[in-house]
Amino acid sequence: MSRVGKNPIPVPANVEVTLSASAVSVTGPLGTLQHTLNSDVSIERDGDNLLVKVTNASKQANAMSGTMRALLANMVHGVTKGFEKKLLLVGVGYRAQAAGEMLNLTLGFSHPVAHRMPEGIKVETLSQTEILIKGINKQQVGQVAAEVRAYRKPEPYKGKGVRYADEVIVIKETKKK
Repeated sequence: MSRVGKNPIPVPANVEVTLSASAVSVTGPLGTLQHTLNSDVSIERDGDNLLVKVTNASKQANAMSGTMRALLANMVHGVTKGFEKKLLLVGVGYRAQAAGEMLNLTLGFSHPVAHRMPEGIKVETLSQTEILIKGINKQQVGQVAAEVRAYRKPEPYKGKGVRYADEVIVIKETKKK
């Protein structure tokens, strides 16, 4: 069994975990998340902890035990605290504005870009150049942030574009004559 898969997942008192033969459901103060189980792993409840067990001794089951443990830990964290990604807009005239479930971006194109947020994702603009994407599903938050970033990736000469708040852009030197 993988080292990650052996670690127990602590479940806070305000989180309810429902186990069935083929799925697991985690309910907390921020919402509910569900995930289907792989046949190579099983989940057991041990007091305030969840344990991931392998059902057979294959390499695939070993890998899935660590993956399933990480997914369950992210589900528990998501329904208690949630996840967020912060994006920064760098460039003259680059602006963002949140309007309900729409994110309106001005990124130097001849037209404005309107990105619709999927169900369960909230977007805030802290300033005209800062975007905060929040949700309870870690994969969905990361996917939406990647889609917004893909509209104008940071370019390597001036660093203009949409970047993650913790992203470091290595600036290239311009060509000399």
